[in-house]
Amino acid sequence: MPPPGFWRPFLMGFRAMVEISGTLARITFQNPENHYTVARLTVDETQGTITLVGHLAGVKAGETLKVQGRWESHPRFGQQLLVNSFEVCLPTRLDAIRRYLTSGLVKGLGPKMVTRIIETFGEDTLDVMDSGAEKLTKVKGIGTKTARRIAEAWQAQHAVRRLTQFLQEHGVDPKYSGPILKLYGEAAVMKLEEDPYQLAEDLPGVGFRIADAIAVSRGTAPDDPARLRSCLLHTTGVIARDGHTCVAHADLVRQCHRLFKVDEDAVRYALNQILESEDLVAEPDATGRDFLYLPLLHQAEKGIARRMMTLRSIPLALPGMASGQIAAEIVARLAIELSGEQKTILEAILKNRVAILTGGPGTGKTTLIRSLTAVYEAGGLSVALTAPTGRAAKQLADISDHDAVTIHRLLHYNQHAGLFDKNRDEPLDTDVIIVDEASMVDTLLMYHLLEAVHMQTILILVGDTFQLPPVGPGNVLADLIGSGQVATFTLTRIFRQMDSSLIVTNAHRIRQGDTPEIPNGKSDEVNEFYFLEALTAEAAARKIVSLCQTHIPNRFGLDAMRDIQVLTPMHKGAAGTMSLNLRLQQALNTRIQSGGEKGLGYFRLNDKVMHLRNNYTKGVFNGDIGAVCAVDVKEALLTVDYDGRQVAYDATDISELTLAYAISVHKSQGSEYPAVVLALLPQHYRLLQRNLLYTAVTRGKKLVIIVGSRRALQTALDNNRPQQRITGLKRRLTALAS
Repeated sequence: MPPPGFWRPFLMGFRAMVEISGTLARITFQNPENHYTVARLTVDETQGTITLVGHLAGVKAGETLKVQGRWESHPRFGQQLLVNSFEVCLPTRLDAIRRYLTSGLVKGLGPKMVTRIIETFGEDTLDVMDSGAEKLTKVKGIGTKTARRIAEAWQAQHAVRRLTQFLQEHGVDPKYSGPILKLYGEAAVMKLEEDPYQLAEDLPGVGFRIADAIAVSRGTAPDDPARLRSCLLHTTGVIARDGHTCVAHADLVRQCHRLFKVDEDAVRYALNQILESEDLVAEPDATGRDFLYLPLLHQAEKGIARRMMTLRSIPLALPGMASGQIAAEIVARLAIELSGEQKTILEAILKNRVAILTGGPGTGKTTLIRSLTAVYEAGGLSVALTAPTGRAAKQLADISDHDAVTIHRLLHYNQHAGLFDKNRDEPLDTDVIIVDEASMVDTLLMYHLLEAVHMQTILILVGDTFQLPPVGPGNVLADLIGSGQVATFTLTRIFRQMDSSLIVTNAHRIRQGDTPEIPNGKSDEVNEFYFLEALTAEAAARKIVSLCQTHIPNRFGLDAMRDIQVLTPMHKGAAGTMSLNLRLQQALNTRIQSGGEKGLGYFRLNDKVMHLRNNYTKGVFNGDIGAVCAVDVKEALLTVDYDGRQVAYDATDISELTLAYAISVHKSQGSEYPAVVLALLPQHYRLLQRNLLYTAVTRGKKLVIIVGSRRALQTALDNNRPQQRITGLKRRLTALAS
């Protein structure tokens, strides 16, 4: 069992704190989703007013706060106190209680009613308010209905305060009060006291750490059945978030024993109870070893295998087309002539209901997508082009000169219901579906797509399996190819290499584990690929800013905002996305107009920004990159231009945006940029893999510059682990075929 305070470093932070009390003068910004707040606190005449930054749930201007935090110097906003915990100090003197209740903090309380309440209860007034409606009826003029209304208003106002204090008492950062209140409302504290581990199921991810911190603090036994159940389900969920669809029974027991210091026999007993309740599903492999699945992933993996094998077995009743006719149709419609390899593969794909097209950069996958679309449409078939992300779909539409949409939009995702309107009962009405960037499609999304594919539809998956696997669980495209049960065609001839593309050449060298060819940096010749040595993250960050601000625009004629994309493996550290974004914003965007004063964050006019989640109401999707084209401080509106389409944000949805001067390599999947600058340092060691380096390099169309250490580069080249995800899909496909 973790000792008391075990989770505190993860939930509360590490550094020593200072404690300051004062009156909240004003709230500059507050995110309604997570209560992230920027506020001004009046301390006293000597210190004056200071800036607070942190998750201050439920605070109101005029309240007295006692805050704990650490001082930080922001590059733009100067000294500010980063709050780790806080307490709302309710007044105790009668005059202060009167001011507090008449300030508008509690709706429905006018001066006369406040006077009568104080005359009745004196200094106990706030304790009475906290106890509920019953005692308030003792006040002259307050009946049962009015007392209930006042009590409800008080409870609503102070539910956040009570939850915040409850969390802090158990060593949990108050920033989590926002999502917990969103789940449980005013009954949050009561629910956490009754069964803290319910939060682990209701708030996946961090919910378990919060629940376990509360339970341990309250004295829950290490082998308590509720705790062991939550430990096992949480660990299985973490394994799924790491990309695996299942875990070996023995491995799960060992992990829980190691992480939570609980006897293995107790863990096995709790696991058997979970299997009986079917909250986990056990399935043996060919050797008899049990593998455990979360039910949704088990259903999805089985569904993918079943639907794929069924589709594959249905004969294709299409009239044949001679090779000469195919070539003539492509020349007539696209004005291109295919190579011998491309013709052979295209003709072979046309004979299959289900096929996979793969190949590295520069091998002509895009040309074959265009050619297949032209041939199918010439035969009178309807073709739907789709990709897993908004940027990948837009890129597919641009290069194919054909409409393309995200898989979510193709399946008519219903955001309110959390379901897809297109499914087995209401399948997609199209003859051919071509999925680009299929390596990015995870197990759950591929399952929903296949469920909506009519059994008479032709399905073609296009992708490069050497890129990073999906962010979600599974490695579907690689498993389909590895099973040998789906017709797979690989393009090998590198066309762009004929034009001396060093980016393409080096991408293939990286794929083989060879060191990229790096031109002599002293040459005046302009090249496509460079490596700049930087031994520390700070040095790398300075070089990256200099490259984006002056060197690349001056030497290569590229626009710093539109054409250059900085990529990095991690979010934290001097060479992570968070720090680099602030540095690059300072260097590249000198416009000072900002929406921060009206709750619109630190975004400036002309900022490069990224949308973080699919928003079907606005029509923008996870990974879409745009530029801030208007900041209306008066109306508290910020407008972003996405390739000519303008989308407005206010304080309620500004959290869906982040700066995008620097983004993670994972976020760049499915996109291409004129120039890519990649940070690659030993500090990134946990993520330094060959497929990450390959993915980053293949995002650049005209220029790739790696900034970092040769040791980190070699580490990434040596670390070739693209297929280490634990899944059962390949085994299932093979079993169904036998």
